[in-house]
Amino acid sequence: MNDEIVNKVANSGLITIDLEEFYGDNERVLLDVKPLLFRELILKEKDFREFIKNEDWAKYKNKFVAITCTNDAIVPTWAYMLLSLALEPFAKKIVFGNLEQLEVSVFDEALSKIDFSQYKDARIVIKGCSGKPVPTNAFVKLTAALRPFAKSIMYGEPCSTVPLYKAPK
Repeated sequence: MNDEIVNKVANSGLITIDLEEFYGDNERVLLDVKPLLFRELILKEKDFREFIKNEDWAKYKNKFVAITCTNDAIVPTWAYMLLSLALEPFAKKIVFGNLEQLEVSVFDEALSKIDFSQYKDARIVIKGCSGKPVPTNAFVKLTAALRPFAKSIMYGEPCSTVPLYKAPK
């Protein structure tokens, strides 16, 4: 009698894609314009430009930065543009929006670099559990991008998956 343990998952030919691998090590930062506004409502151009001039922008080196205003204030578009110009030499990525929108942008960029034809006729498991925040949008985009190529797409862990798609025979 053979007592050898066989890893059926490893021998199944499944390819696991873990979106957490696209997260990266860059710190995420929210740059909120609200404290820069007079009474947190009004942008004074002279004061704003003084802030831009005197801020230590090097503290944003290699960070992913989301620029926003968390108050219901009218902030002119040029103010966000000035912040972008000040951040550009230092920040790795700059977006307008909140941290969730920043994550969507990070994952969109990472997914856009994948040649999905490499998954032709493959049986794919999109890993579900993650220690890092992966936006739902990344799962949706990945699934849509894989569909034209994959033989099957599942969600979860290789030992316990939810079937999502099976190519017609």
